[in-house]
Amino acid sequence: MLNKAKALHDELIRLRRDIHAHPELGFQEFRTSALVADTLTELGIDVKTGVGRTGVVGQIGTGNGPTIAIRADMDALPILQKSDAAYKSQNPGVMHACGHDSHTAMLLGAAHLLKQSLADGGWNGNVRFLFQPSEEAFDENGISGATAMIADGALEDVDAVIALHVASDYPSGQLRFQDGYSLANVDSFKAWVRGDGGHGAYPHTGSDPLHMLSVILPAIYAIPSRRINPLRGCVVSLGQVSGGAAPNVIPNEVYIQGTIRSYHDDVREQLWAEVENAFKLSEMMGGSYEFQLAKGYPAMFNNEQVNGWLRDVAEEFGEKTAVLDTEFGMGAEDFAYMTREAKGAMFMLGAAINDGVVRHHHTDIFDIDEGVLPLGAAILAETAHRFVTGKVR
Repeated sequence: MLNKAKALHDELIRLRRDIHAHPELGFQEFRTSALVADTLTELGIDVKTGVGRTGVVGQIGTGNGPTIAIRADMDALPILQKSDAAYKSQNPGVMHACGHDSHTAMLLGAAHLLKQSLADGGWNGNVRFLFQPSEEAFDENGISGATAMIADGALEDVDAVIALHVASDYPSGQLRFQDGYSLANVDSFKAWVRGDGGHGAYPHTGSDPLHMLSVILPAIYAIPSRRINPLRGCVVSLGQVSGGAAPNVIPNEVYIQGTIRSYHDDVREQLWAEVENAFKLSEMMGGSYEFQLAKGYPAMFNNEQVNGWLRDVAEEFGEKTAVLDTEFGMGAEDFAYMTREAKGAMFMLGAAINDGVVRHHHTDIFDIDEGVLPLGAAILAETAHRFVTGKVR
């Protein structure tokens, strides 16, 4: 499978660069979806379009037996790209700054490989290809690409689901795995702390929201270490504090926003309450508050068995020293919704360009080593092939 994937090297690069040059934001992936659908159709794969609005689903197999799904996301980010590459974005202000172009190309490569494999026989099952829109953001109704595709039945009768994510800050070809909770629940909050304001020379005549904040902030930062079980990781971080406009004017309002990260659902719910409780301290100091919570993606749970299938293939196809068990961190992925519908796992594929420049995700200089595309496509395809031929443990 790996040798067959290497033979697709040039085609995978062509697909990735085509998508990279024509990035589209979430639920606007019309050109990308058409490219995917046309490519699958040319391979002789049955295609459904408009799944989850702009998503595409393809399926091959025997029509009976178990079904494994492979997912790739297709959307880009609202970032102005800084690049001289021939394949740089032709859509100003939008770029593939997280590798979704490569995910889509690799899944198309896996579809090509598995279609060839199906002709060889020995299958007892099906492979479903999920090309998902809008991983990066919710719409105005709190719907992401994964939830939209699930609502349209993309995971019906699916027994397992797998995916990968490129990592531009890991060495090229390095493969990273983690069992269990691997990416976090992610929620955000906004709050307004309000007082009377007044003249800076006469602070005793009113209530000062900045003074209230001096008590609220330590309470917020103490939540992970003093209110949550230390064996159950979490993060509460502030991203903005603003208020006031002059040195001698006490403002009547201070605005704060931040992020809340956790792995376990009970901790998640406790954090919502604890953060709001910190703002209630304003009421004890003569002020008031308004608190708004925006619930984001759930934590991603990698099923140990499915992760083992991927790891087994990775150890055969990659350098064994480059296959690592590691911690992914407190980032977030809406693939988590899919792993709550079927047992699933995602692994990280190192794709750093070896030139001394770190091209972090979600930055205007993001890029990857395209040499990893065959490896990623082969691992996805071989794992699915072993599933439908009964060779997984």
